[in-house]
Amino acid sequence: MASKRASIVIAGAGSIGCHAGACLALSGRKVTLLARSRIVSAIQDGGLRVTDLDGLDRLLAADGFSVTADPKAALAGADVVLVTVKSGATDEMAGLIAAHAPETAVVVSLQNGVDNAGRLRSLLTGHKVLAGMVPFNVVQSDENERPIRFHRATSGTVLIEPGAAGLADLLNVEGFAVAGHDDIKAVQWGKLLLNLINALVALSDLPVAALLADRRWRLLLAAQMEEGLAAMRAAGIKPGRIAGPPPALMPRLLRLPNWLFLRLARRMLAIDPTARSSMWEDLTRGRPTEIDHLQGKVLALARNTGTPAPVNARVADLIRDAEAKKAGSPGLSPEVVSGG
Repeated sequence: MASKRASIVIAGAGSIGCHAGACLALSGRKVTLLARSRIVSAIQDGGLRVTDLDGLDRLLAADGFSVTADPKAALAGADVVLVTVKSGATDEMAGLIAAHAPETAVVVSLQNGVDNAGRLRSLLTGHKVLAGMVPFNVVQSDENERPIRFHRATSGTVLIEPGAAGLADLLNVEGFAVAGHDDIKAVQWGKLLLNLINALVALSDLPVAALLADRRWRLLLAAQMEEGLAAMRAAGIKPGRIAGPPPALMPRLLRLPNWLFLRLARRMLAIDPTARSSMWEDLTRGRPTEIDHLQGKVLALARNTGTPAPVNARVADLIRDAEAKKAGSPGLSPEVVSGG
């Protein structure tokens, strides 16, 4: 694992996966992207461009790494498999890994939600499976842009649980910082709380920064977080701190008047003004969202613990309605989302 020539496969190379794979390849790692045919064609047409809010702007030529839509070709020689598919595709990707990857390959879930690594373990009993957490947001360019571009619009360090010597060092490269973490479960629950904003971005059609600058939207986010925190307390779950204040203080911070919030939350607002959420992108592209693994997870925990979660329930219903209509973001106001 310590060898910088280990074969790294990005299994399900969408926005996060293409950005990660490009950063790894640009740093000399041996990378294969397993992607949809449209992504493969776009990269073969003009390479892959990665940019970020820190000002990095790099182009990876199409011959600088391998990209394919063929799972057998991608996975056959893998030493490390980074799973970056949406949560709903976890079982399907596990089947492909089981069929085509060597049992010696270490599998790392870099997915949203708190259950995907466990699901992969149950389906890949011969593999070492580790959980990880990606704290940042990546925005994909228009599909017709060449080279196709993946822009990291927020910051943070990818965290991976221990279990494979040298893995974090192998993956830790410029533009894609990686470190180990001893309590990845707490980190995942903390990230789930932060990810509750994803649905609000998708429903509002607003960038993250614009949404956070509006106290009406922050009140909705605070209400969702409080419901999640109450359910977690009842279940004995302590969410980990990701960035900024501890999770328990986040609702209070979000409820502050605009002038005070904007002063105290500078770090939280240090994001690219174009940053949106993966759920917004899913609605825009007519794809299923991860609502069942975010708000849906809060609702399941709330049912099990007998705690109310009406705001999360309404947000989840609105996202499912938008999914069914396949018309992109509905561009709702905070009053409509709150039901007021």
